[in-house]
Amino acid sequence: QVQMVESGGGSVQAGGSLRLSCTASGLTFGDYSMGWLRQAPGKELEGVSCVTGDSRRTYYPDSVKGRFTISRDNAKNTLSLQMSSLKPEDTAMYYCAALLYCSVHLTTAMIYRGQGTQVTVSS
Repeated sequence: QVQMVESGGGSVQAGGSLRLSCTASGLTFGDYSMGWLRQAPGKELEGVSCVTGDSRRTYYPDSVKGRFTISRDNAKNTLSLQMSSLKPEDTAMYYCAALLYCSVHLTTAMIYRGQGTQVTVSS
């Protein structure tokens, strides 16, 4: 059974930083592109970042580019998202996901998803 457990969310002030982590089990982690997605109340699911299985390629939308950094450790089955210069509009539930591919269309590429971790940024 595939499980993905996110951690590291919390409440911070604008301009602050958080590091999200995700531990996956039940799958051959390195075979999958992995990503982070988020959903704010009343809004659609949004792709935040993704990385290919070999870490050679990453994707960030303009809304987070230069502020967020995705990384993975295939030996430990972990995925991380370092978030800095956080803005109130970054407030959302953040999900870790295994993907069919890493691209701008990562929201449609989800195969497995965790339960999420809440990030709240106050102004």
